[in-house]
Amino acid sequence: MEDQKLSADDIAEGVRRLAEAIRERNGDSPIALVGIRSRGDEVAERVLNLLSEEDRELAFGVLDISLYRDDFEHLHENPAIQETDIPFPVEGAHIILVDDVLFTGRTIRAALDALSDYGRPGKVELAVLIDRGHREMPIQPDYVGIVLDTRRLDHVWVSLEGTDGCDEVRISRKETP
Repeated sequence: MEDQKLSADDIAEGVRRLAEAIRERNGDSPIALVGIRSRGDEVAERVLNLLSEEDRELAFGVLDISLYRDDFEHLHENPAIQETDIPFPVEGAHIILVDDVLFTGRTIRAALDALSDYGRPGKVELAVLIDRGHREMPIQPDYVGIVLDTRRLDHVWVSLEGTDGCDEVRISRKETP
């Protein structure tokens, strides 16, 4: 049963909130946005576009965490491994990891492991378009665009223009057993 849907305007507002919160907390300090494939990279690029309207030092990268996931063997027989592209020195950088949905925290744990293979950042923060709760790990976002009240078994599907051809979020409610 599909109970809720967020529009392209809702997503745009969530991205705007992320950019504004990052701007407020960091002033003119140099930051690097690193989007987690897939869809976190598109959210990061949208935030980058809003932040780049200012005179500030920004870097951008994309991180593939496929081989770092703790559920790797359950994903697919032949998962698509995509390229990581971090064209700046990670060592000592202020990095803001960006993802589309924060749920259990396992994706972020994998992203932190993957990022550490590129160096030791000076600081790492987390920005998510959607926080839906239900953590299994002690991971909390520093910046949130949209907070969704979901049940543990609900499904949240994010579609973004660059990846999926349209911007929308669908929440499918699952009845608890």
